[in-house]
Amino acid sequence: LAVAVIIIGGIELALRLFHVPLYIMPPPSSIAYALFDEFPLIAPHLGYTLVELVSGFTIGAIIGLVLAAVITQFPFAEKIVAPYILLLVTTPMLALVPLLILRFGFGYTPRIIAVALAAGPMVMINAATGFRRVDSAKIALARSYGASTLQIFWKVRAPMALPMILVGLMIGAIFGLLTAVGAEMVGGGFGLGNRLTTYSSMIQMPQFFAVVLILSTLGILIYVLF
Repeated sequence: LAVAVIIIGGIELALRLFHVPLYIMPPPSSIAYALFDEFPLIAPHLGYTLVELVSGFTIGAIIGLVLAAVITQFPFAEKIVAPYILLLVTTPMLALVPLLILRFGFGYTPRIIAVALAAGPMVMINAATGFRRVDSAKIALARSYGASTLQIFWKVRAPMALPMILVGLMIGAIFGLLTAVGAEMVGGGFGLGNRLTTYSSMIQMPQFFAVVLILSTLGILIYVLF
């Protein structure tokens, strides 16, 4: 904490000593003031972004976990699913946002779909890796006691894969947040991404960095949560 205070204080002092214009880099005190002053206006947009993130991430995570379970239990299914997952992973979701808007209109739906498409593959890949890394000796032991394939999955594979599942959820949530903000910048209307576009176009840099600070805090919370 002391190091953070020293760094922030040093940045504040340097920016004021060298008279750096606000439109280039506002000092931390100006960003803090803008955050508290503009928060009543920013708060609804934060709510919109959280709705998109939570909804899209939940949908993507559920589908990703189900697909991970299916492809690890039925190898032939992986040959069917893998090309589409590879396509989703290598395609920037923001490139699909205009198409989704044309199909579903402005509003939550295209953004939630984009978040789900960004988060789902990350969850699926990591969960599938976790399911496959289970010690074969443990599976053989469970089978020797007469455990069924389903029992082995729930009582051996799933618990042992939990660390990788959590990693997948964390990465998926971060990808979802980035996609939600990007979709708001492309689609406009509402959300923290819209605030970034609005403040930058009006050269209101303290407000702009206040929104960046909120987004950084969300990213840190996601990391801490998982």
